[in-house]
Amino acid sequence: MVILISLFIIGWLAASIIGTQAYFLGEQTKPIHERNWDSSSFDLLAKSFTGKDTDYLERVPAYTVDAYNAMNK
Repeated sequence: MVILISLFIIGWLAASIIGTQAYFLGEQTKPIHERNWDSSSFDLLAKSFTGKDTDYLERVPAYTVDAYNAMNK
């Protein structure tokens, strides 16, 4: 029973680590909203999980005309 529980825990940890890395690697390449462009907390988390810096040549601004920008002009 102990072996089964430890296999379950190890599997869950592996899946969560792989999922977290996949999420941050995906987010580092997606278009980003202008208000989130310079998010140091995201950059810090992404680097700690993936080991890579965010490449701002790959990321492009998205949603340049939206309700958020319209309200703040």
